[in-house]
Amino acid sequence: MKQKLLSTSALLLLFMFANAQKVTYEEYDLDNGLHVILHQDNTAPVVTTSVMYHVGGKDRTEGRTGFAHFFEHLLFEGTKNIEKGKWFEIVSSNGGKNNANTSQDRTYYYEVFPSNNLKLGLWMEAERMLHPVINQGGVDTQNEVVKEEKRLRYDNSPYGKILFTVSENLFKNHPYKDPNIGYMKDLDSASLDEFIAYKEKYYVPNNAVLVVAGDIDIPQTKQWISDYFKDIPRGEEVVRNYPTEEPITTEVKTVSYDPNIQIPATIIAYRTPGFKDRDAYVLDMLSTYLSDGPTSKLYKKMVDDQKEALQVGAFNIGQEDYGMYLVFALPVGDTSLETLNASIEEEIEKARTNLISENDHKKLQNKFENRFVNSNSSVEGIAGSLATNYMLYGDTSLINKEIDIYRSITREEIMEVAKKYLNPNQRVVIDYLPEEKPSN
Repeated sequence: MKQKLLSTSALLLLFMFANAQKVTYEEYDLDNGLHVILHQDNTAPVVTTSVMYHVGGKDRTEGRTGFAHFFEHLLFEGTKNIEKGKWFEIVSSNGGKNNANTSQDRTYYYEVFPSNNLKLGLWMEAERMLHPVINQGGVDTQNEVVKEEKRLRYDNSPYGKILFTVSENLFKNHPYKDPNIGYMKDLDSASLDEFIAYKEKYYVPNNAVLVVAGDIDIPQTKQWISDYFKDIPRGEEVVRNYPTEEPITTEVKTVSYDPNIQIPATIIAYRTPGFKDRDAYVLDMLSTYLSDGPTSKLYKKMVDDQKEALQVGAFNIGQEDYGMYLVFALPVGDTSLETLNASIEEEIEKARTNLISENDHKKLQNKFENRFVNSNSSVEGIAGSLATNYMLYGDTSLINKEIDIYRSITREEIMEVAKKYLNPNQRVVIDYLPEEKPSN
């Protein structure tokens, strides 16, 4: 009887827990095309105000790379009503924090304030959208900021150029071939008029989603949103028609040098479908199976058992148009990169030809359940998920049902997807080496 009661209690707790995780939200459009999503959570007196623009590193012309990342910085410079250099001071002096980030596909700005400062957050984002000051002084200032970021994060950071190296070898036509941060010569040679035109094209309400999440009064929030955003002019519709890539049908081998490393690395990369494709979800599970944690297949084999690798990881890097699946490993001692490549291929070949065990499949399901719960555990995280699901996936409701996709992935499907995308003739193999010193 006691065991039965415990089981019933456990089921009840599980039911309550599952229901507690559901995210409620309301969404609508303003007449100027701005999409608005509201999520009310009055458990803590905080609110996140965020705007995601559908513009990223891929949105550029040849010779003008890096504009989206540059604007991530430039749009903190100041506005018609916010003095230059005062943005962060206003946020911090009102008990808030803020940040922004840019990918190849989107740019995301957000503030987290005590809920009594929601109106301030909305006003600041409306200012950023309607009244940014874009002048030569701001462009010159941020040009130096971006250059310093590039030096610190990429040029002078060990293994900092790995993703650049992968991208330029997986893509020959699509703008994913160029780094998100861009080439500094492109920013140096761009005119002020080009920056202004970029803003007018992409930073418009009909290319954005506004998310307000947290301790809000919904009728009041709607009124403030209307007051601040409804009169911002609609922009021209953004039309994208990027070149496609031919399939990789023959293994590509190449070498890249990094002056900041002493230990070489091997990188095996595959071009995969964009993150909206169901197969991309399966590849997420496959990368977790291969390298997430000390009991994962690649780590246990190459680091623990055979002691041939210092580190090994498989990563499914999701992007809107194409994904990148890569395996990265560092050798122990004199172990050759060819030896590492052979061990990696052995495990991938097993995934292509054999079902993973039922126990491993169950462990994967549990890991993704845990990730899903964690992603919705904070108001800040919920705001980001709502914006991403609407803007990039075209389905806001994924915030509640994406886990169902992972739950439905079978062992057979994992094997079939590995067989479809991760074959030797579809890969790029990169020897990532310490830069050779010039001979005297």
